[in-house]
Amino acid sequence: MKLLKTIQYWPAIAGIMMFTYAGTANADPVRYMAMSKSVKAPIGHVQFCRENRKACTLQTAKPVVVKLTEARWNELVALNDAINKRIRPVTDMELYGREEYWTYPVGNAGDCEEYVLEKQRALLKAGWPSSTLLITVVKDTQNAGHAVLTVRTDQGDIVLDNQIAAVLPWYSTPYRFVKRQSPKNYAKWTGISDTRVAAVGAVRALN
Repeated sequence: MKLLKTIQYWPAIAGIMMFTYAGTANADPVRYMAMSKSVKAPIGHVQFCRENRKACTLQTAKPVVVKLTEARWNELVALNDAINKRIRPVTDMELYGREEYWTYPVGNAGDCEEYVLEKQRALLKAGWPSSTLLITVVKDTQNAGHAVLTVRTDQGDIVLDNQIAAVLPWYSTPYRFVKRQSPKNYAKWTGISDTRVAAVGAVRALN
C-alpha cells in the first residue's frame, strides 16, 4: 500500500482531537468509535491466531485508555513513521501466493496487515496496554478493505496507518470503519457503528 498523504500534523496535545481531514464533513465528531455487537473476526486474523497463538491470547477484564501526554504522542508519531518507512509495500499474492495472509513482516515487506501487526507488536513491547492497541478493519476511498491500528487514548481514538502518513483522530480519516478487535480479548472482534457523513463519496456500497 502506498502512502497517499505525506502531510504531518504536530498538534498541541490539548487540541489534538480538533483536527479535520478534507475528505470528511462532520461538525461535531465523536471522539470514540461507537461499538456495536460482536462480529466474526476477519478470516486473515483467524489464520494469524492459529499460527501466532500467543499474540491472540491477550485478555483483560478492565480495559483502559492511555493518557496521551506529549511524550506518548511523540512516541506514536515516531514509531508510525519509522515502520512506514521500513516496510516495503508488497501484496500478499506477490509474497505468499495467496490473498489475505496475515503475518508479521518478512524481509521488511508486506501489505497493510503487516504494517498494523508490526506497529501493535512494537507498542506492546514498549509497554503500551494491550487494550489500547486494536487492529481495525475499514473501507478505504476505493471501498476496498484496509487495516489500520486504533490507539485508544483519553483524548479519543486515533489511527496509525500506512496509507496516510499523519497520525489522525479516527473521524478525520477518509475511511468507513467496519470492525475492530475487542479491547478485552484480542481473539474477539466488535462491529463499529460508523454513521458519519462523507463529503467526497468515500463511503459506497454499504454492506
